[in-house]
Amino acid sequence: MSTKVELLDHNSQWAEQAVLEAERFAAALGPDPRLIAIHHIGSTSIPGIQAKGIIDLMPEVTSLEWLDERRESIEAAGFEYWGDYGIPGRRFCPQTGGDGWRRVNVHCFLSGEEGLIRHLAFRDYLRTYPDIARDYERVKQECAQKHADNPHAYTDAKGDWIQTTQARALEWWAQGRAGAVDSRPSWVPQSAS
Repeated sequence: MSTKVELLDHNSQWAEQAVLEAERFAAALGPDPRLIAIHHIGSTSIPGIQAKGIIDLMPEVTSLEWLDERRESIEAAGFEYWGDYGIPGRRFCPQTGGDGWRRVNVHCFLSGEEGLIRHLAFRDYLRTYPDIARDYERVKQECAQKHADNPHAYTDAKGDWIQTTQARALEWWAQGRAGAVDSRPSWVPQSAS
């Protein structure tokens, strides 16, 4: 697997890729009301900022045990199944391309779970406040320059900024998300559309 941190200019096709990957992941699970939605999160979901080009998806489900039971079908669809991968209440399913580059990270959470709300609040906050999103891009660029060959150090270096901003985003979310931009999921079951 490649370990170089490379930030790419925002690509409007990332949103389309997110929908396609969400459909592929949903198809692996099969039609079931326990899959509520799949959200596009992470830097590729924030218009106008650079990102590593890895699509982050967040399925919102009503049962993690149900997901565990579908491990084989998830893996058959080309995703790995790493369990909580250090975050209790999450199921992590990355997908790496044949060239060794990570393509998709799937972070599954229960509906209403703190982790799910934290990700949605952060995404919507940055979408709503472009100046804060550009500040995040600046932090990412600085961290990528310092840690170009170490993705874990790159991620750790952004940590303080992200935690501070997530706290503000959660306050904003709790106060009704004033001025929020469109935050619909990338994928919902056909019966719920």
